[in-house]
Amino acid sequence: MQFPVLTFIVMTPMVAGMLILLIPADRKTEVRATALLAAAFALVLSLWVYFSFDPNGPQYQFIEKYAWLPFLGIDFHVAVDGISAPLVLLTGVVMFTGVLISWGEFDEEHHLSTGIQDRPREFFAFLFLLASGVFGVFVAQDLFMLFFFYEIAVFPMYLLISIWGWVKTREYAAMKLTLYLFIGSVISLIGGLAIYFTAGINSFDMIRLTEAIQNGALSGVSYNVFGNAVPFQVFWFPFVFMGFAILGGIFPFHNWSPDGHVAAPTAVSMFHAGVLMKLGAFAALKVGIMLLPEGARHWAPWIMSLALVNVVYGAFIASIQKDFKYVIGFSSVSHMGLVMLGFSTLTREGLLGAGMQMFSHGVMTALFFAVVGMIYDRSHTRQIPELGGFSKLMPVVTVAFIIGGLVSLGMPGLSGFAAEFPIFMGVWRVNPWVAIIASISIVITASYIIRIIGSVFFGQMPHYEHHFGDVTTLDKVALVTLCFIMITIGVYPAVMDRLISSGVTHILRLVGGA
Repeated sequence: MQFPVLTFIVMTPMVAGMLILLIPADRKTEVRATALLAAAFALVLSLWVYFSFDPNGPQYQFIEKYAWLPFLGIDFHVAVDGISAPLVLLTGVVMFTGVLISWGEFDEEHHLSTGIQDRPREFFAFLFLLASGVFGVFVAQDLFMLFFFYEIAVFPMYLLISIWGWVKTREYAAMKLTLYLFIGSVISLIGGLAIYFTAGINSFDMIRLTEAIQNGALSGVSYNVFGNAVPFQVFWFPFVFMGFAILGGIFPFHNWSPDGHVAAPTAVSMFHAGVLMKLGAFAALKVGIMLLPEGARHWAPWIMSLALVNVVYGAFIASIQKDFKYVIGFSSVSHMGLVMLGFSTLTREGLLGAGMQMFSHGVMTALFFAVVGMIYDRSHTRQIPELGGFSKLMPVVTVAFIIGGLVSLGMPGLSGFAAEFPIFMGVWRVNPWVAIIASISIVITASYIIRIIGSVFFGQMPHYEHHFGDVTTLDKVALVTLCFIMITIGVYPAVMDRLISSGVTHILRLVGGA
């Protein structure tokens, strides 16, 4: 019997969160140490799954299946494929670096407080509950369990933002985020139940549902819409896909995302942009495209149009922001548009690039929001015109942001290029004009990244010149870890694209593109 590694990955954060709540509230060092130990353990397990996955082996690996509610066809069924294995690793990386960034310290000399000083016990407990939900979605092969973990991942965000977020907007942003995401998940759930009942196999097992659908389980079903017969898959695809894609930040349901980014504390922003937005994109791919391939082919041009607006509009809006965190928030909307753009091509290149982009963007935005948090903790402002001279005070942070910026604008030799180039190849194959228009975002992204580097890091130093020192050693470890990953994938993309290619091959078989 194989070691149940995926169950351990899913349950480690949840169990650690419960143990953390048992530690007395005044033992903050023990709380942080327990959180770091649990995050490191989850990261090690994630690395094990990633590097043990055989791209030439079965489609699904590390399979675990336990009956839960058999009379309803619900099982605890987990496994990973070539698409989800990198996302499990991404979650482990962001979880570990998020704990490092949140460790914090109180500098009596400069009266400076960094990280999470207020109730870290409760903060890490909620953060780890969120992490368990994220891990669960990425490994779930049962449709009911996918929705179950999806809701677990969304729920703690409200508390994390409304309690520990930016005082000025945290209540508004937390409620806005929660309403958007819950409404989207309810719409998707209705579509998921329609698939379950119509397939007629009395099982939520997505592997069995896929086989049944491929054998024509939904083919004879249609709805009369304004006098026209609309096939089942064509009717339900936009509800299922868009319900999940709201969490992926798709236009026009994207505006919860920048507000959520800005209001959230640093580690939560890292999770939000680095992992949660990938959660929405992955679920849209897993349930929308893979279970409703006929609907995906029908609606692909419309998804491509919305994603194109994401890419260009998000970049333009990011370029005019004066709040450092809003720049990164709208930049995330733009870059997640590239993921949706890759999905909409239904080509090998586009899907491969989208899979790479989910991982690359997750690491990049985690780094960006970590940097913004470090700067805000020390300067108490995020207004770009009020910042400057940080290259002298925090050289490691400066180098890290420059590397992240080069990834953002798709510089060859870094992970951004390895992800974005295949997407543009796939889009060009389907519609060259869309690729040409989307490429405008590259120029706009370069403009605001260069502006930030010049102003924030190399501009004139304002009044706070001697009010604080450099970042902590743990902060530097987190930044170096994230930079190392982006450089490694950029220099040697085969370390990841072989895995993702194996998952893409399966998707192409389902949608008829193989």
